[in-house]
Amino acid sequence: MQNLFYIFRRAGLLRRLALYGLLALTFHSASAMTIRELRALENSDKKQGANYKRYYLVGAMEGALEAHEQGVRLGAKPSICLNGRRLQPSMAEGLYQTELQRNSDVYEADMPVTLVMANALGTVYAC
Repeated sequence: MQNLFYIFRRAGLLRRLALYGLLALTFHSASAMTIRELRALENSDKKQGANYKRYYLVGAMEGALEAHEQGVRLGAKPSICLNGRRLQPSMAEGLYQTELQRNSDVYEADMPVTLVMANALGTVYAC
């Protein structure tokens, strides 16, 4: 266990985030983070909490896109169409926050972040 702590201390920020992500996947591979858990993650570390949130939202955005594409490959009707429009990782937080504000009466704190992100992508990049 001491070796693990030594690795975390010696690693740079990106390596540390990758290790945290790997540990999170190991311990919670079957469950998505809820809105409440994402807020707690952001508030857990005053220095890096906002970065943790951004990195998670980028992953949620990419995961939602990949899940959508897999569904389309299996025959589902497309609901997200980029049509050559840009979608960059830096846009993930804005998409998420806008969707939460637009439908604040719909989302509860125990709903998964991936649901919010998939709905945001479907609204902004509708077919």
